[in-house]
Amino acid sequence: MRWLRNRGSVPAADPRVIADTWQLVSLLLDYPDEALVGRVPLLRPVVADLPAPHREPLTAYLGTLERIPLGELQADYVDTFDVTRKCSLHLTYFTHGDTRKRGVALVEFRQAYRRAGVEFDIDTELPDHLCVLLEFGAAHDRDTAWTLLNRHRVGIELLRMALAKRESRWLPVVEALRSTLPDLGPDDHEALAALIAAGPPKEEVGLDSAPYALDPRLSEHLNPRPEPFDATAPPTTDTTEFLGTTIPVGVPR
Repeated sequence: MRWLRNRGSVPAADPRVIADTWQLVSLLLDYPDEALVGRVPLLRPVVADLPAPHREPLTAYLGTLERIPLGELQADYVDTFDVTRKCSLHLTYFTHGDTRKRGVALVEFRQAYRRAGVEFDIDTELPDHLCVLLEFGAAHDRDTAWTLLNRHRVGIELLRMALAKRESRWLPVVEALRSTLPDLGPDDHEALAALIAAGPPKEEVGLDSAPYALDPRLSEHLNPRPEPFDATAPPTTDTTEFLGTTIPVGVPR
């Protein structure tokens, strides 16, 4: 599939800028909680030090965190990312839907992490979750994350479009990520139009009895939901060190 191509490009921005932007996007795309709101003063100077295309949208979202009541933000987050599949944060869903090929794609993510020395536990989160991939790229292996992000560049664009249609509070955060990636190419635009018209691929045969690809543990995570817009898997509760502070990558919901 052309929209899964691996561009030969390399990040043009300073490695520190890429790492800080990806880490910030990973944190700010996660489920908002009191700890995240309390860290806004810590995050503001890091955001302020970024170039304008990354700084301005992230600054806008930090203002949202300070201005909107936390309960309202949390309800909106669940409605946006857990209930609405068009806003899925799982990148392989856009290009593979709930098909067997998605199982293969998820194993490829795990293998990429393993090659970089990171073992991934799928019992806490699927490896294609955008926050997980950005955390991996910021803290472990920028080049591998860059490759995976660009293979799924069309999926990121579909997410951005879905958030824009909803006038979502999280649109600026995805815009900040988008500003670190190459523009879409002609074949990307063609693939984007095809996915908009047809939606994610659907399996043509029964799925319930089919194990997923190379790892049978993926099956319980990837069986199709009975309703089209059920919640996706909850994020991980792992933590990471960022600016001298232990920050949770995810919060159970």
